Amino acid sequence: MPRAGLTVERIVAAAADLADEVGFENVTVSALARHFGVKDASLYSHVRNLQELRTRVALLAGGEMIDRIAAAVAGRAGKEALAAFAGAYREYAHRHPGRYAATQIRIDQSLVADSPALRRTAEITYGMLRAYGLDEPDLTDAVRLLRSTFHGYCALEAAGGFGAPRDVEASWDRAVDALHVALENWPREETKDHD
Repeated sequence: MPRAGLTVERIVAAAADLADEVGFENVTVSALARHFGVKDASLYSHVRNLQELRTRVALLAGGEMIDRIAAAVAGRAGKEALAAFAGAYREYAHRHPGRYAATQIRIDQSLVADSPALRRTAEITYGMLRAYGLDEPDLTDAVRLLRSTFHGYCALEAAGGFGAPRDVEASWDRAVDALHVALENWPREETKDHD
């Protein structure tokens, strides 16, 4: 029987907080059980296993992140929307390193289809990119470019990987400027004529 006061929502929120404190990879069912002062078995009444717990943290974090991004890009288009999107993304990665790490894990596609947060992420990201006149398959390629650039920058920055004296903020702004130029001049995939 589930312990009174423990809910899936409380457990996932505590796991997300713990991820920010000790790193996403260090979140365990045992650590959470200690946090709540219960035995591991009490948590297994709410989550099947560590993988489910981590997936739930990823979905929670993804929802939080897209809420911040949506608020930042609201009413903006083009370069202004891109800069707002990028800034909200980077700020979330800085403020919530464990939650942010959770957003990078691979999630079962059946869960993605049922996640309002992940659907909203796609809608907002693709909506911003459609302002650049992109359609598939260019939209998917552009999303991958943005994600890899933003994630790479945030990961290197968090690890202290930028040692040059150049201001990291100035480099970030230039990277966003370069992405804007790339999106405006996107090399459209040519359709091939078949004889």
